[in-house]
Amino acid sequence: MLQKEMKEHLQRKILPFWKGLKDEEHGGYYGYVDGALQVKKDAEKSCILNSRILWFFSNAYICLGEKELREYAVHAYDFLRNHCFDKERGGVFWSLTCDGRVEDGTKHTYNQAFAVYALSSYYRAFGEQEALLLAGRLVRMIEEKCFDRYGYKEAQTEDFRPASNEKLSENGVMAERTMNTLLHVLEAYTEYYRVTQDGMAGDKLRWMLDLIVEKIYNPLLRRQEVFFDKQMNSLLDLHSYGHDIETAWLVDQCTEILGDAGYRKKMGPITAALEQQVFERAYRNHSLENECERGKTDTRRIWWVQAEGVVGFYNAWQKSGERRYLEAAEDIWDYIKEHLVDRREGGEWFWYADENGRPAKDAPEAEPWKCPYHNGRMCMEIIRRAKQKAIKEK
Repeated sequence: MLQKEMKEHLQRKILPFWKGLKDEEHGGYYGYVDGALQVKKDAEKSCILNSRILWFFSNAYICLGEKELREYAVHAYDFLRNHCFDKERGGVFWSLTCDGRVEDGTKHTYNQAFAVYALSSYYRAFGEQEALLLAGRLVRMIEEKCFDRYGYKEAQTEDFRPASNEKLSENGVMAERTMNTLLHVLEAYTEYYRVTQDGMAGDKLRWMLDLIVEKIYNPLLRRQEVFFDKQMNSLLDLHSYGHDIETAWLVDQCTEILGDAGYRKKMGPITAALEQQVFERAYRNHSLENECERGKTDTRRIWWVQAEGVVGFYNAWQKSGERRYLEAAEDIWDYIKEHLVDRREGGEWFWYADENGRPAKDAPEAEPWKCPYHNGRMCMEIIRRAKQKAIKEK
């Protein structure tokens, strides 16, 4: 039932919304849809959003096998290749104007990672060698320009000089390192390793897993720390529930794709603890609270946190066999359908609902951070996992 509903939702709600943002005049996809579902055709085009759209259509093609999806992936790929890349200095810009000129030339490691993630998936879907070459070029650039002995840097200028990290800092701190950026470099290198079996990428994945164990995971609180100084000292008492449940299944996926039994054994207790802690601390009223800062809980039900909750708890059930996790995944999906899915014609998902389930109808439904990556991936992961389970049971 869950698989069937996810497939129907993907085909009838999420895919049509993002197909409708294809910019035939300037390339790429329109970068902003407001709460009234008005497309702002003159809005900036975030390179992160374009990369996530490329990832989305590539994986939707892999998942559903619908031939028409290729044209939407190609459209995103062409825009990324022709406009988002800095052909002189290397790397991917932060954002472009609506007609494809550089608006913000910041070179952020988070952004480079999503381009690697998207290009690797595009290659996996369509076998485009150029995309794999571009992904490999970005990986080498990240290691050369965005890495030091403490970990991955954050924001840099267009010519790779240090810059302040407003883009990935929140909650009143200015972080020189973040758990969030590391997580998405790990995610990107996992996909790149999947399609290349590149030894250097594999070694770096193991290095990142070790960093999670040594610096990011807090074994006393059974959570990840979020914001760090340059030497990876935590800056804030913050528990980000969405990132923890997302990390749990992404790390499990990483160790599976690496095929490294030692790291699977090493990371298994950590991902299990993250799942259990999120279940016990954040799973309230059929959904996940957002985060807890210095003991104060943000009770908003953020769209992406719910999507990651579905996948994370489903993954926890598959590993442990504990039915409470499957029931939580199904329960959160029911909450999403009731409170976050925008039933208006042409709508997608609301950004968040309050603790009483009232959606934020004025918040945008597409913008640089509101994308088809989390909710689209939720659908595709459940479809994929349900298929695999059915095959194993035959």
